[in-house]
Parts: sequence; structure tokens; C-alpha cells
Amino acid sequence: MATPVFSLAAAAAAALIFACAAYAGDPFAYFDWDVSYITAAPLGVEQQVIAINKQFPGPVVNITTNWNVVVNVLNSLDEPLLITWNGIQQRKNCWQDGVLGTNCPIPSGWNWTYQFQVKDQIGSFFYFPSVGFQRAAGGFGGITVNNRAVIAVPFGKPDGDITLFIGDWYNKNHTDLRKMLDDGKDLGMPDGVLMNGKGPYRYNATLVPDGIQYETINVEPGKTYRFRVHNVGISTSLNFRIQNHNMLLVETEGLYTVQQNYTTLDIHVGQSYSFLVTMNQNASSDYYIVASARFVNESLWTRVTGVAVLHYSNSNGKASGPLPDPPNDFYDKYFSMNQAKSIRMNVSTGAARPNPQGSYKYGSINVTQVYVLKNEPPAVINGTRRTTLNGISYSPPDTPLRLADLYNLKGIYTLDFPSSPLDRPPRIGRSVINGSYKGFVEIILQNNDTTVQSYHMDGYSFFVVGMDYGEWTESNRGTYNKWDAASRCTTQVFPGAWTAILVPLDNVGIWNLRAQNLDSWYLGQEVYMKVADPEGYNKTELTVPDNVLYCGFLKDKQKPQESHRKQSSSPSIATGRSKLLTLMLLFATAFAVVS
Repeated sequence: MATPVFSLAAAAAAALIFACAAYAGDPFAYFDWDVSYITAAPLGVEQQVIAINKQFPGPVVNITTNWNVVVNVLNSLDEPLLITWNGIQQRKNCWQDGVLGTNCPIPSGWNWTYQFQVKDQIGSFFYFPSVGFQRAAGGFGGITVNNRAVIAVPFGKPDGDITLFIGDWYNKNHTDLRKMLDDGKDLGMPDGVLMNGKGPYRYNATLVPDGIQYETINVEPGKTYRFRVHNVGISTSLNFRIQNHNMLLVETEGLYTVQQNYTTLDIHVGQSYSFLVTMNQNASSDYYIVASARFVNESLWTRVTGVAVLHYSNSNGKASGPLPDPPNDFYDKYFSMNQAKSIRMNVSTGAARPNPQGSYKYGSINVTQVYVLKNEPPAVINGTRRTTLNGISYSPPDTPLRLADLYNLKGIYTLDFPSSPLDRPPRIGRSVINGSYKGFVEIILQNNDTTVQSYHMDGYSFFVVGMDYGEWTESNRGTYNKWDAASRCTTQVFPGAWTAILVPLDNVGIWNLRAQNLDSWYLGQEVYMKVADPEGYNKTELTVPDNVLYCGFLKDKQKPQESHRKQSSSPSIATGRSKLLTLMLLFATAFAVVS
């Protein structure tokens, strides 16, 4: 009987060695989410909103650089669901990206587990549902990635950390808004702007009905707080300001910025910023926190204003009187653009690593590919109203692009997206950009529409090196900032203007480049970029997860889900060491039983 015991012990030892290698590293953070509808009335009208664990907005994912994140999502909606992680770069792991180009949606009633690492990242980001116009109903929440303790932060530790979601909002359900777009209609003016899922404080009895719940931020006099502000709205650029308080900008979407004070800042759809705000006022009353619509007819859009309250613990009364003024740039169309250009990289500080952010000399890298991506006002294509990039309106296939590649399916998409606009009628297609792995691509986003558009690229941060009004020409390269341009994942493009970005293609996968304006995105203003390792995907990319979902031409591979796990509302964090100790105990117990 000695031989079996020795064999089991050897097997246990081998498994233990493997476990040491697999789990002795970075911590794991576990989250269980139940995504469901709840009834709410943010602007005084009851409607169906999307909540996570009954929370609207959803919980903040508070993690640290290099942690492994495991999010188990139960889809309790009545339609398919995907969650995308806006700004989390998913290094060589587009399988977890949560968009239709890489993932089959989670069917109603099913659960699916995302697992990814926030590798070498810090900063302020957010997540949201990416299909079916669902973000218009909620389902969003914050992602805070903290520095490791060994990496210095370029400012003192704040006395508090506050996440604030701002965004335009409609009283119609997202399904009604979706149908309007499908029927070729504009969504029209929003019904208001929410702050943390709540309507405006009643600063004006005519514009704001009585009984609306508003957000209050409680603070202590003399203390400094970090405000992480995310525009999670549908299509409206918002100006953010805090009455009588300076906002010291310190970070945007994973980049520590040159520290500058702003009294107001334009935050476009999909963008995230961090400010330090010191409570240095006399607290004679509460103060307004305001997010108001930009680049619109302000006399018509007056009610589309979000107002929260900043409440000092020693405040002597409620906020009253007129709101602080928005920027007066009627005669200066460059005001907002120059403000955007003023946001620059702090080249002397580290971020996720100790080396300075400016040590990456992006301005001296040779460009290997150039793409000019032009959008136009919506056009009717095949009888339907669509939006385009370079005359192509993207229509997602039933089989995700990356999954089609894995199984060598042909005809799902074409690898021929034009590098510049072509002189031909617009069309619906599934054309993909062929990106060169380890190349350096220059992308010019040309906005020939009449509204501000925001663009986001999954899997990457890019350098925003230039923007101006008019049509981009090669001579504009002479104006690029090649030293301390902001590195971020979402940038605005003003109407009748261009924005130039530089992207190092070091992340293997198929990645989504899209309009963050939800209506533009829904109607086809997106493209995917394929970045393949010439040696083969399996050389550098993480392998397909065991729990991959199948759909489209691969639907027969999908096994039914028979049961769901019980949900918990709070995350748990486990280090590799604690997992290892658990395994050691299990092996020791098994060894003792056999002995």
C-alpha cells in the first residue's frame, strides 16, 4: 500500500509546485453582479433602469495596479448583455473586451465570468453595457485603479475619494430610444442631466419640478477631495464646475497630467477626469455642482442641466441664487479646443511604473501607417438611416470577428478598410483595419458632422497630438505636440474639425474603435482594428477562455447552462498567497487521509 501513497504524494507535490507558479503573484479581486431592471424616477417620471445588484449607478470597482479582476455577471435582463471596460487595456486579451467584435453576448438568464488583469495601469475609468443601446438605461459604474504602494503619486493623499457620474438622460426607456433610431428618427433634446443617477437640485422652481431626488456630496472644511468625474451620457458634451471652487486637474484616463487649476472644464461623452478640490470656502451656504450642456442653443437647453449640492459639515444654509456661469465662448470657437490642448502629460512623474511618463519618446517614433477616418452627417443607406466612417457603416455579424478567426471561418469580415475616404456612395459593411503588430499608426479623426463627436479605442491609450478646425492636411503635422501630449483612450473631435492621435500597436487582438456618442455608435460609426502577431496569435495572445460563449455560425458548439450561482453584493479579494495556503491545506488533508 506504500506505492499508492507515494504516487499521491508526488502528484500533490507536483500540483503544489504548479500552484506556486500560478498563484504566488498578484492579488485577485472577485465581484458577483446581478444585472437587472429596477424602477426609478431620476427626473420625476417612473421608468425602467438597469441596475447592478439593485444599485443605480452600479458599484465602483476599486482595485490596484496589476490586480487580477474576476467579475461574475448574471444577466437578469430580458435581452442579451455585454459589459465593456472603458479604458482598461486588456493586454493581449481581447476575449474579455465585452464588445460584439470579440464576444458573443450573454443570453438572458445566463451568467458569464470576465477575468482580466489591470496590467501596468492606474487611473479613473468606467464600465457600461455595450449592446442594444443599454447604456442609455444605466448599467454603468466606476473603475478606480490605485497605484501600488511602492510607486509615488505626484500629489498628497486626498482626504476622500468621490466618484461622480454625469450624463444626459431621457425619460423614455432605452428600448423606445432604440426604436426611434431604428425608425430613422433623431432622439431630440434630452430631458435632463443626471449626477450619480439623480436629477437636479431645485435651484429654479420653474425649470425643476418639486420632489426630485438630487445628489449631495458631504465634505469637511479645510480638507481636500479627489473627484473622479465620468461623462457616461448618450451624446451631450457637458461643462463641469463647482461653485466658488478651483478644480486642480491631476489625472485623466490613466495619465497623470500637468497640474492646472480650472474653474470649468468641458467633459465630452465617454471621458473621465480626476480633480483635487480643497474645501476652502466660508460655508455661508451649500455650493452648486453643475454639469450643463455645451455646443447647443442654451436658451432652449436650459433645463438640460445637472445640479448637485456640495455640503460643508458647518454649512449655514442651502444653496440658492443663480448657477455659476458656463464659459462664454460665443465669439471664440477656439475656447474649448484650447482648453483641451492645455491638458498635457506630466513628463516628470511615473504612473504604474516608477519611470517618468515622458520617458517614452513617442515623438521620435517613425509612423508606419496613416488612416484618415472621416465621419459625415447620417445618411440613408438601403432605406435605413446610418452613420459612417470613410463611407462605411459597420454592421456587426452574428459571429464575433475574433471567434471567426479562431475557427478559420471565412467571409465574416473583410480586411480592407480604406486608409482615407473614398469617392463612392456610403454602404453597410464589415470592413476591418489591418494594423501592423509593433507598428506606429497615425489616425486623423475628421468630423464633418455638425455636433461634437467623441472617439474611443479599446485595448490602447493613444497620444492626442493635435486638433484644429477645417480639413486636415499633411502640413498640419507641423503643429503636432510631440513631447507632452495627453495619453488617453477617449478624445473629442469638434464639428468641422479634426483630431490627430498616435497609437503604438503593441497589443495583439481585434480591437474596437468607435464613436462614444451612443446614437452615432448604434447607427454604425465604428470600425475594428486587427493587430495580429506574424508568428501567430497563440504566440503572444492569451488563449481563448474555457467559458467562451458561442453564437452565429458557431452556435452549435454552445452547451446549455443548467444552473446559476448565488449572487453576493460585495467583492472579495484574495492574494495568490492565500490561494496557495488553501491549496496546501487541501493537499495536506488528502495526503493524511490516504496515509
